[in-house]
Amino acid sequence: MPVWRVSAAVSLAALAAAAFLLLLPLGRCQSFGGVGLAPAQVLAPSLWQLNDAVDNVTQSLFPIVKARFGFCVGDAQKDWDRTFNYSGNMDFMENCAATTPDVTGRLCTAAEVRLYFDSFVESGGSTNYMKPNKNCNSSSWVSGCEPGWASSVPDNENVDLRDSENLPSRNLNSKPCCAGFYCPYGITCMIPCPLGAYCPLATHNVTTGRCDPYNYQLSPENNSCGGANIWVDVDHSRDLFCPAGDFCPSTISKKNCSKGHYCRMGSTYETNCFLSSSCDANSEKQNITIFGALVMAALVLWLLIIYNFSDRILSHRERRRAKSRETAAKVAREAAQARERWKAAKNIAVDIQRQISRTISRKRSNKLPVGPASTSEIEEIGVPCHVAQPSELNYSDNAGGHPSEKNPKKNSTKGIHKHTRTQIFKYAYGEIEKEKVQHQERKNLTFSGVISMATKTQARTRPVIEIAFKDLTIVLKTNKKQLLRSVTGKLTPGHVTAIMGPSGAGKTTFLNALAGKLSGCQTTGLVLVNGKVQPIQSYKKIIGFVPQDDIVHGNLTVEENLWFSANCRLSAKMSKADRVLIVERNIESLGLQSIRNSLVGTVEKRGISGGQRKRVNVGLEMVMEPSLLLLDEPTSGLDSSSSLLLMRALRREALEGVNISMVVHQPSYTLFNMFDDLILLAKGGLVAYQGPVKKVEDYFAGLEIKVPDRVNPPDYFIDILEGMVKLNTSWGLKSSQLPVLWMLHNGYTVPPDMQNELNSVAPFRTNSSEDGSVEESVVADDVWGNVKGALEEKKEHLENIFPKFKDLADRRTPSKLYQYKYYLGRVSKQRLREATAQAVDYLILGLAGVCLGILAKSSNDSNLGAAGYTYTIIAVSLLGQIGALRSFSLEKLQYLRERRSGISSLAYFLARDTVDHFNTVVKPVVYLSMFYFFSAPRSTFADNYIILLALVYCVTGIGYTFAICFQPGSAQLWSALLPVVLTLMATQRRGSQILANICYPKWALEAFLIANAKRYSGVWLITRCGVLQNFHYDINHFGRCLTVLFLYGFLFRCIAFLCLVLLNKK
Repeated sequence: MPVWRVSAAVSLAALAAAAFLLLLPLGRCQSFGGVGLAPAQVLAPSLWQLNDAVDNVTQSLFPIVKARFGFCVGDAQKDWDRTFNYSGNMDFMENCAATTPDVTGRLCTAAEVRLYFDSFVESGGSTNYMKPNKNCNSSSWVSGCEPGWASSVPDNENVDLRDSENLPSRNLNSKPCCAGFYCPYGITCMIPCPLGAYCPLATHNVTTGRCDPYNYQLSPENNSCGGANIWVDVDHSRDLFCPAGDFCPSTISKKNCSKGHYCRMGSTYETNCFLSSSCDANSEKQNITIFGALVMAALVLWLLIIYNFSDRILSHRERRRAKSRETAAKVAREAAQARERWKAAKNIAVDIQRQISRTISRKRSNKLPVGPASTSEIEEIGVPCHVAQPSELNYSDNAGGHPSEKNPKKNSTKGIHKHTRTQIFKYAYGEIEKEKVQHQERKNLTFSGVISMATKTQARTRPVIEIAFKDLTIVLKTNKKQLLRSVTGKLTPGHVTAIMGPSGAGKTTFLNALAGKLSGCQTTGLVLVNGKVQPIQSYKKIIGFVPQDDIVHGNLTVEENLWFSANCRLSAKMSKADRVLIVERNIESLGLQSIRNSLVGTVEKRGISGGQRKRVNVGLEMVMEPSLLLLDEPTSGLDSSSSLLLMRALRREALEGVNISMVVHQPSYTLFNMFDDLILLAKGGLVAYQGPVKKVEDYFAGLEIKVPDRVNPPDYFIDILEGMVKLNTSWGLKSSQLPVLWMLHNGYTVPPDMQNELNSVAPFRTNSSEDGSVEESVVADDVWGNVKGALEEKKEHLENIFPKFKDLADRRTPSKLYQYKYYLGRVSKQRLREATAQAVDYLILGLAGVCLGILAKSSNDSNLGAAGYTYTIIAVSLLGQIGALRSFSLEKLQYLRERRSGISSLAYFLARDTVDHFNTVVKPVVYLSMFYFFSAPRSTFADNYIILLALVYCVTGIGYTFAICFQPGSAQLWSALLPVVLTLMATQRRGSQILANICYPKWALEAFLIANAKRYSGVWLITRCGVLQNFHYDINHFGRCLTVLFLYGFLFRCIAFLCLVLLNKK
């Protein structure tokens, strides 16, 4: 017998039993009418006098019971009715009154009840120990002191049942305890058995010499067995409990549970089964496993319907969109072809007119002067009398219209468009086809192309960004390593600039510095934006940065990736038609038409090719129409054709005035000549050349460095800077001297530590620089330098998160609410495409429910199901947290890219959490469909569901925190260990309650036990109070437990969001 259960039963006994037993139904005389006898025929007159007194005591004890035993008594009146309200069946009272007329003199007073339970507590649960008292001691021991026997008081002694201090003299006329009562060892009175107990008179077992079923020894003083002898919790003794498979309508009658019903231990009535066939006669529990399977099948069917319905809706939308797009593209192509045919016919007509004019002129020169040719003469040849001039031609914006139709309203540009999908696509593809024609006309420099360029009045929609930098130097704060040194130059709008150099030259660092993405570095020099000293972060909304890695969402299609970037980063005022035009234009220019509906793919699931993925990576920035576009090695890993396709798309962007700079490695000669400018960096972050691409060979030729025949110039220059090619000049030029020569060539100041290179480059020295001595280096403490650098890096990171600079981009992107809407749609699609992983989660959760339900079935009554619910908390917490890790662990790089581009972190977090609420709602049903129907606890399905709902919500927030704060491996380890450790801490009996209250499993287990404990009443009252007291739980705290779990979930979500924003993930 565990000690904790004893101590639990103790407190309850002294408290609950003493109070409840005084609430006996003796004062309810109307109850006797149910048996068809007059009260006077059944009860002795003294009992009526006692009834009135007990009735008064009952009213005064209700507040005391609630105040002292509130931890295990929710509603005192209801619990009294379930434990001691015998109004439904008074057989045992009638029988006792008939056989024992002095029954009122044998009932225990409050003092005797307290003595019994105090002794029970001090004995550690022993049924054979009682404190010596007035009636039973070493000098006075009567037969009524033996278990199952009771004595009466003298006739002249008045007994006050409310007296909790003084024991009455009770040692006369010892008799066996009445059936329906129990008489403890060491006291001489009777206590009514609670409802749900079976208390018949004991019978003597000749073989064992004991009194069955109570198993106490027959004393020498008594020649027969008495009644029941003890009421304790179920672990101490099950003798008093109505056995499982039977029900006891009164404390002296026991009936078999009929077919179609089930009867748990301590039942006072039989309960109907859901299906009669699921319960045989004498069933303890109904076999409801089939219902769990039905619930699981219904849930699976419901999930399949949702999945298929959503998939069909998405597929139907895609088909409609694709059909509208194909129709619009076809109409646009036909319109473009019609315009081309019209232009060709017009040109032919113009040529014929000119030939006729020349012929007529020659005839006039040979003959007498005549009047001008009449129109009839020209008409006879079949030439129209008037041919429209190019400036008179008016091509309609309606892709399906004829070029001769003149409607000024159709020439309006962006701003007024149709709203149907087909009309929007017609507009977009019509514009794309016209842009193709204009590009071809510019390329061929046709007369109409020149006129179009001269008469084009469309206003530029993108602001211009010019970047100038002077003496830009970047040094790491931790080890003072120089990454860039004295970089001076300019990035011009409308130009495509290549940044080249050997490995370690600082190309990516330079690009990050221009984008304002550096942290942990000390930057000196000037960076001017449009000629002003302004932080580049002020223009974040119109700056596109393409990282070196292809950071795209693998479980989205190409078009979905591009559309999300466009929706969140384009101006909120831009119309739907213009957004479609931008996205379609970039898909067309990047050559992504054939794969637009293909998934990008992940490491586990292959999608598009590497080159296509690279173009999608670039397209994410192009669709937001940047004014400054920075690309880190966009052509790495691409073949020559893909590189040229990408470069042509970038050239089209440059024609719109976009300032484009990109790091490239070993471009082909064709690709190299497509750049406008070149920045050539040497090792150490020094500039070896910065200027037009067309002049780079001339510059190096002036230094006696000529590119050999059949050698690609950029490759040759990089090999020189790498030191792989030995220079053969007349004055012994070294590659390390090229940055100094560039500084001298442009009149820049040479850094002091490079002054020693001046003498060696004297033949090419054009400008003198200031002499200076090398500054004396001070060796600082490396440890302090690292710590200081780390602190400054964190400070810079926080400043980037909470910027103080003003937004100068003049672009109002969609609000957080609209971004939340876009995120919600994206995450929902991703979840639908991860249905297999979700199904595996549900399967594991269901299997866990089966296993734990079987384990918990045997321990439900002994500890109110505490063991099974403890396993449940561990399993659901572990599986819930691991499932929540996928929400943020797999998309850290994508989130960082989106956050740095100005997309709301709050919208991102809330959208993912909102979609995860689906799992929060479904997972408890999956688990309970197995666990509940296998373990069959007494609590309702609804109570278990709401507790699991709060638990899953709580652990999901903890999983978010782990996913964001730790790497995937560490996060999984934390998710596996934390539920086990916290559950062990929360269930320690002797541990600190303050520490236990911090652990969320404590609140979940308390809620489970409270929901179950409310179903244990009557004879189970001591067991219920014992378990609750042992765990320090309160039956009235069900709502508090749920509130704490939901608050924990909300708190951890807040922590996760703060970590998402504040932590500087590399």
